Amino acid sequence: MNMKQQVMIEPGKIIFQDVPVPETGMNDVRIRIKNIGICGSDIHVYHGQHPFTSYPVTQGHEVSGEIVEVGESVQHLKPGQKVTIEPQVTCGHCHPCRHGKYNLCEELKVMGFQTTGTASEYFVCNQMYVTPVPEELSFEEAAMIEPLAVAVHAVKQMGDINGLDVVVIGAGPIGNLVAQSAKGMGARKVMITDISDMRLVKAKECGIDYRVNTLKKDFNEAMFETFGPDKADVIYDCAGNDISMGQAIAHARKGSAIVLVAVFSKKANIDLAVANDHELDLKSTMMYRHDDYVDAIQLVKDHKVLLEPLISKKFPFEKFLDAYQYIDDNRETTMKVIIDVQK
Repeated sequence: MNMKQQVMIEPGKIIFQDVPVPETGMNDVRIRIKNIGICGSDIHVYHGQHPFTSYPVTQGHEVSGEIVEVGESVQHLKPGQKVTIEPQVTCGHCHPCRHGKYNLCEELKVMGFQTTGTASEYFVCNQMYVTPVPEELSFEEAAMIEPLAVAVHAVKQMGDINGLDVVVIGAGPIGNLVAQSAKGMGARKVMITDISDMRLVKAKECGIDYRVNTLKKDFNEAMFETFGPDKADVIYDCAGNDISMGQAIAHARKGSAIVLVAVFSKKANIDLAVANDHELDLKSTMMYRHDDYVDAIQLVKDHKVLLEPLISKKFPFEKFLDAYQYIDDNRETTMKVIIDVQK
C-alpha cells in the first residue's frame, strides 16, 4: 500500500497518476475510498471557472469509504468502519472558529478546492474530519451525506421548523434535499417549484407532496392554493438567480423569512425596497457543521430522506472524465453522478 492512484485536475484535463500513500500519523485515519459524488462546483473547477481554486488540484469532497488503519491516538474509530469525511479544513483561531461557527472560518479551505481532495484509492486525514456512518447505509448514500448536510444546515437557519409551511424554489439536488429535510424535520407542508418536469417528478418520487412548474402555473397562485391566504412561513431559494429571489421577495408573506441557499453566479439585481417594506427576514447559509452531518445521517437512517432516487448514473474510477462529460451533456436531466473508486 505504498502507492495509490490519484486523479489530478487541470482546466479541461483529468490526469491519473501514481503517488505515495502518506504515512498514518498518530491522530490520522487511512481510508479506502469507495464512492465520490460530483457536484456543480466540481464541474466549474474542471472548466477552470472556479475563482478560489489553484491548479493542479485533486477533487473529491462528497465521499464515502472504509477505514483501513488508525493512528495510535485515535480512540473512537477503528478499521473496517464505514465513514464519510467532512471536507472543511479550518484554522481554529479566528472569531468564527472560536465561537463554534467554523464553517465560516476566515481561512477556510475545502478539500478538492483549496487543498487535496479524496479522488484517490486511499486518503489519509486527521480523525477530526471523519464521521462514522451506520452499516445500513450504502456507500453511495454515505457519499451523499455532504450535500444533505448542506440542506440540513440551511433548514436549521429557521431554528425549529416543526409545524411551519415551507416553499423551496429550485428542485435540483440541493433543493430536493432541502425540501426532504424540511419535511423530515417536521414542516407542516412543503411546496417545491422548478421549471423542469423531470426534477419535479423526482421530487414526487422522494415524497414531496406539493410540486409546481412555474412555467405552467403562477407562483403566487400556487402559494395560495397550497397554503391559503397566509402563504408560507419561509421560502428557501435553491436556484440562486434574480428570477427566483425576485419571486421570493415579491410573493413572500409580509413579515416572513427567505433563506438564500444557492450561490449567485453574479451580483444580484433584486427589489430590496419591497423586502424592506414587507419587513422580510433575509437569511443566508454556508456549508455545515458536525451536528448537521449527524442529523443528516439520522434522517436517512430513519427513512425520512431518500438519497438513492437522486443518483442519475454511476461511473468506475477509470471513467472519471466520462462522468464529467456526461454531466456537461445532460445538465438538465442529471441529479447526482457517483464515481465508484474501487472499480
